[in-house]
Amino acid sequence: MKIISAALLVICLGLSQVVVAGDDPSIKGQQRLDIKAAMGNHIDDSIISGKYLVFDAKNGALRKLELKKLHSGIVKKGDYFVSCADFVDAKGKLYDLDFLVVKKGTEYRVIQSLVHAVDGEKRPYHVEG
Repeated sequence: MKIISAALLVICLGLSQVVVAGDDPSIKGQQRLDIKAAMGNHIDDSIISGKYLVFDAKNGALRKLELKKLHSGIVKKGDYFVSCADFVDAKGKLYDLDFLVVKKGTEYRVIQSLVHAVDGEKRPYHVEG
């Protein structure tokens, strides 16, 4: 019984770290709403014939992706707020795209989208100063 309880505790702690790592609780209220709105507007404005286009630097190819879901988390990396969304290509391959959001004047806007993971395989990138 103690082994099962200890295992459950380790799993819960591990899951809580994943959740915290992907969402900064200090980003809240109107700021959070504005960042998410900027991301949603960027995606909506960028969709052409039902597809979001992103350059996949690792493979040197332009990907045409369909939006599946926006993630709720937002983190701060360097000068940027980062939030992500899941997309799929025509073959069903899952792309996790990160969106770099900045505040310009009184508004937030997306300045770049990056391929963060493909079918769960993460691709590191660095935006911190």
